[in-house]
Amino acid sequence: MNALLIIDIQNDFLPGGSLAVPEGDTIIPVVNELQQHFDLVVATQDWHPANHGSFASSHSNKKPGDVVDLNGTEQVLWPDHCVQYTNGAEFAESLDKERFSKIIQKGTDAGIDSYSGFFDNKHKRATGLQEYLSGKMTDKLFLTGLAADICVKYTAIDALELGYETFVVKDATKAVGGAELFNTTMYELEMKGAKIVSTQEVLSLLHVAG
Repeated sequence: MNALLIIDIQNDFLPGGSLAVPEGDTIIPVVNELQQHFDLVVATQDWHPANHGSFASSHSNKKPGDVVDLNGTEQVLWPDHCVQYTNGAEFAESLDKERFSKIIQKGTDAGIDSYSGFFDNKHKRATGLQEYLSGKMTDKLFLTGLAADICVKYTAIDALELGYETFVVKDATKAVGGAELFNTTMYELEMKGAKIVSTQEVLSLLHVAG
């Protein structure tokens, strides 16, 4: 079974959001088109409590970009983003959500961040994504969403380690760190065994005409 993963296409990661990915909104039409060709579509959603430890505002005299020790894990601090039940945490309005089979919420524990869609950053607690995909007999994952250099990257790394054939759709993701980090991330993932593909290549793999 092929599965399309849509990672964190939420308002706070789009232009105008508190942690905006440059041109993050431009991937939405591509993701919407891809959804039409998958029977299994799963979305992840950053879903932080208001006091999350990855927020600079949760620490005295700290600002976004600072690095702290968060319960034994090195943590880059971010602006407040994707706080539960806020508009910033909602999926982009223009994102087609009708085909979502499952929504996996992550980052719900204030004491540890969850970049990957599969686990928290310590790999102590699973999100339920692997269990869900296993129940659907999934063996190939196609990753899209935001941001390429953080949540897409770490989801892809975990997918590879879990034994999935992993494809990253390069025109359906953008990096918060811009083009240079995007290219570095794609190279790193390819070296780890991911297949970096275009939407057109995905459609060819799925034997879609046109």
